[in-house]
Amino acid sequence: MANMIGRVILSRRVFETKGSEANEFKAMVVELMTLAAQVNIGDFLPAVAWMDLQGLEARMKKLHKKFDRVLSRMVLEHEAPDLLDAVMAIRDGPEEEKLTDDNSLISGFWPCQNLFAAGTDTSKGTMEWAMAEMLLNPCMDGVIGRNRRLEESDTPKLPYLQAICKESFRKHPSTPLNLPRISTQACEVNGYYIPKNTKLLVNIWAIGRDPDVWEHPLEFNPDRFMTTKGAKTDPRGNDFELIPFGAGRRICAGVRMGVAPVLHMFGSLIHSFDWSLPEGSTPDMGETFGIPMQKTLPVAAMVSPRCAPSGYD
Repeated sequence: MANMIGRVILSRRVFETKGSEANEFKAMVVELMTLAAQVNIGDFLPAVAWMDLQGLEARMKKLHKKFDRVLSRMVLEHEAPDLLDAVMAIRDGPEEEKLTDDNSLISGFWPCQNLFAAGTDTSKGTMEWAMAEMLLNPCMDGVIGRNRRLEESDTPKLPYLQAICKESFRKHPSTPLNLPRISTQACEVNGYYIPKNTKLLVNIWAIGRDPDVWEHPLEFNPDRFMTTKGAKTDPRGNDFELIPFGAGRRICAGVRMGVAPVLHMFGSLIHSFDWSLPEGSTPDMGETFGIPMQKTLPVAAMVSPRCAPSGYD
């Protein structure tokens, strides 16, 4: 996912498939999401916030320096024109003198950094949860066959693949509490008075498990999205019972990247390989709370080729 985002923003891959830098970046994103979700005593007791009793601020500053080092290299090696140049053009304005020195490039990249941080770990987590939950569905063979790769254009023809991903979005939303919102003015919603500057959180995790909305909500059942109504349910903010990316004008900016590539990559994994659990093991479905909902233990599976040799060319 980081390389896909890198191609959009910087017009090139940013990491090798294997390597210490890729592993370091992955660890940095996980640490960022974990720290950001921690309960900070200073938020509830402002008088002692300066003491940083839990060391969260110090750890964030240290992590910020790591991101600076890695992202600075990406920016200084980028080739114009790309999305980074477009972002900087908007920032600088058409009539102002364009800033092209290294420090300006790096500072201009930080808005794009959010795409790396938010778009890598969340999509990976969605696919990992889906892999842990699902069994291979043989209907894919009849549409794609085993003699070629799955193409992105194939995914609209695979309703059960879409149903599996929707069910994973429902039961295991990548951001269970979404991102906080603040009411800019006092208002009343469905009889509830909300004062100005109130922090608001939407519990997407609870919405997806509401028994008044979903039948047997704790079961992983893609068939619920194979009905006429379920097939029309859109995870991109149009149906409030399934809003893994939020909804409205403040919906996740990467919603399209969070749906189409996940369908393609996840579909490719289950189309190209047979997956099974190691003998005598059972999948661990424990959850670790954070901004992205992580599995407590990674998926451990046995993998074997499923397609004809020509399907891997």
